[in-house]
Amino acid sequence: MNHSHNPPEPAMNQNIFRIGLSVETISVYLLCCGLEDNGAVISTKNLLGVWNGTSEALSDGLKELEKRNILLKIISGGEDKNVYKLTEYKSWKL
Repeated sequence: MNHSHNPPEPAMNQNIFRIGLSVETISVYLLCCGLEDNGAVISTKNLLGVWNGTSEALSDGLKELEKRNILLKIISGGEDKNVYKLTEYKSWKL
């Protein structure tokens, strides 16, 4: 029996490196992708659990990703309870 199983596409889009974002903002994006690829919720709480910078830098990165429509806030529940969703590249504001 040959069961062909294709793993899901990784969340990361290589174009993140070409649009002029700061290293910290790209790091936030990569952490979001890692959470999504592992089936975890992209939330402020989960990000804070793996983020090694300041909470302000994380917040700034999230705001920049939202501004560029790379990340969409789907639940607003306070500083550590926000939930996000990654958007498709075609939706990004370059």
